[in-house]
Amino acid sequence: MIATDPRLAEPTHGDTPQLYAKRVPVFPRKIDGPFRRFKWAVMVACLAVYWVTPWLRWNRGAFAPDQAVLVDLAHRRFYMFAIEIWPHEFYFVAGLLIMAGIGLFLVTSVVGRAWCGYACPQTVWTDLYQHIDRLIDGDRNAQLRLHNAPWTGSKLARRLLKWSVWLVVAFMTGGAWIFYFADAPTLQRQFWTGVADPVAYITVGLLTLTTFVLGGFMREQVCIYMCPWPRIQSAMLDEKSLLVTYKHWRGEPRGSLKTAHRHLETGLAAVGDCIDCHQCQAVCPTGIDIRDGAQIGCITCGLCIDACDKAMAQIGRPRGLIDYCTLEDSAREARGQADTPVLKTILRPRTLIYFGVWAAIGMGLLFMLGTRTRLTLSVAKDRNPDYVQLSGGAVRDGFTVKLRNMEDRPRRVTVATAGISGARIFTDDMDDHAARGALAMVVPADTTLRLRLYLLGPKGAKPGAVLFQLKATDREGGQDQVRSTFSTPEGNGQ
Repeated sequence: MIATDPRLAEPTHGDTPQLYAKRVPVFPRKIDGPFRRFKWAVMVACLAVYWVTPWLRWNRGAFAPDQAVLVDLAHRRFYMFAIEIWPHEFYFVAGLLIMAGIGLFLVTSVVGRAWCGYACPQTVWTDLYQHIDRLIDGDRNAQLRLHNAPWTGSKLARRLLKWSVWLVVAFMTGGAWIFYFADAPTLQRQFWTGVADPVAYITVGLLTLTTFVLGGFMREQVCIYMCPWPRIQSAMLDEKSLLVTYKHWRGEPRGSLKTAHRHLETGLAAVGDCIDCHQCQAVCPTGIDIRDGAQIGCITCGLCIDACDKAMAQIGRPRGLIDYCTLEDSAREARGQADTPVLKTILRPRTLIYFGVWAAIGMGLLFMLGTRTRLTLSVAKDRNPDYVQLSGGAVRDGFTVKLRNMEDRPRRVTVATAGISGARIFTDDMDDHAARGALAMVVPADTTLRLRLYLLGPKGAKPGAVLFQLKATDREGGQDQVRSTFSTPEGNGQ
């Protein structure tokens, strides 16, 4: 059962319901613990990957760019280290996107919104901005005092300093993004000298603005109101999913240490382990109270676990009042039964199906990547005229041929026909007397060579549309072939 976030309730003025609730700022308290340290590691790794990747180099030879990761829109290529994706191979990108979606389903079904809690860009940049807040304004209590204080010169100076740092981070974010679409060192020089393409400045401006606003001022509102995933992820969860869970059976009824001692001395019913210190709520980046149950604002970051475990250690009670736990195991613990082994919790039919589909798509992409040919051929037959009959009786058909060399070196390619005896071929640069059974040509590196090719059939060729193959081969054994038709008089042509 998903509890209602109190901030989502509609405030009323008299009898008129209000459809807008003013944002209550969230000032998370600093906390240390295993989950906080893991968030640190993920945040540093994500930011490092994002900012460093465009500057990595990868030697692809003299005919290809040396940027390790590059979306080359001008030449319609996508480079990722040793992998090069051409436009006609977009199914690789589609496959990766499908894998990402299924992977998100898999992670959610196992450990809830772990993506949201650790690696989502909104979470990473919000986390970074919150650390900037603590560095400049102090921890939670200091931030609250400054927020509630009247506007003075000191407060304005602090706000301008903090917003300036936010703006620098936002600008670095937008600036890094454009380097994925052009050679980073070259674009950097062009950007700062004012000669870059206008789209570069527009992109940096838009991403700077959105990062500054979403990471600085909206933060948890993006997770609660704007993002659709919290509403979708409920369909991915069940009673066997590991979630950040408050164990009501152990924590209730809540009471302070003084209340617990008083009940013990007077013989009243014992209170639970929860001392109602509100530390779990104070460290939450979205400001929710996990004790209200699973709710849309919980991003499963685990910081409330660190805070609760620290409180339990201080009062000498066992950790785990708030913990990663399935609803099924929480009920088992309440009955005094042992938890389900973690491996059994993970390896269940739903997760195995997700993993099987995810792995099958991945293996399929790897197989296609390993077996794809680096030389491709496409042929389009002329439709008007379907054929031309020469004065000597021979028949000529025209074709538009594209030879694609997907390697980073020039290749000498031979084009020949098969399946049509006595046929000869020639190009626009030749006349029909120079036609021969096979043509050799050099296809430049990383290029699609487009040429007009003519097929000259023998005199007295069989009337109609004759199927044949056009083959392209290189010296190293790379090859591709395409079927087409040769039309002659009295045939229908195709």
